[in-house]
Amino acid sequence: MCLCFLILVITMKIRSIAVFCGSRAGLNPLFELHTAQLGTLLAKHGITTIYGGGNKGLMGAVANASIAAGGKVIGIIPKLLSVQEHQHDGLTELFVVETMHIRKQMLYEKADAAIILPGGYGTLDEVFEMLTWNQLNIHNKQIFILNTAGFYTHLIAHIQMMDSEQMLYNHPDTYMTVLDHPDELAKYF
Repeated sequence: MCLCFLILVITMKIRSIAVFCGSRAGLNPLFELHTAQLGTLLAKHGITTIYGGGNKGLMGAVANASIAAGGKVIGIIPKLLSVQEHQHDGLTELFVVETMHIRKQMLYEKADAAIILPGGYGTLDEVFEMLTWNQLNIHNKQIFILNTAGFYTHLIAHIQMMDSEQMLYNHPDTYMTVLDHPDELAKYF
């Protein structure tokens, strides 16, 4: 089963990618730099950026960089956060939804894959829901983790420990790929 899954992932064409990241930029300037580089990279490869719909922090950086490079950007934001995350009104499409659950479901449905950038609790919630859905075969979308400046090193180590302790049904490498720089993503297009 794992070999078939790997073949499916390798041959799947990525036309859209969900970007999960913080509505804050964080302290390390490399977070925002890598996020903007990712937005530009996606646009240059014709990949639609699908993200949380905000216009501040890393969310704003990925959307604005993709738009500036001529990319298509779809935002999905719950009414509750439209003010707090500064709803981005310059997107290709913006969906304002009722709940966080609807937001996450739409993000997953519209994307062929996902990439995780630095973020807070919401970002971790999104990544673990996607990982769980992969494990339960609810979907089979490839998940990329951009480990800018080692931001996710401890999390990755913990996931590897869960695997070595046989707490997972599938080896994480079958659906999770760790990248150190945004340019590494291009080989998967």
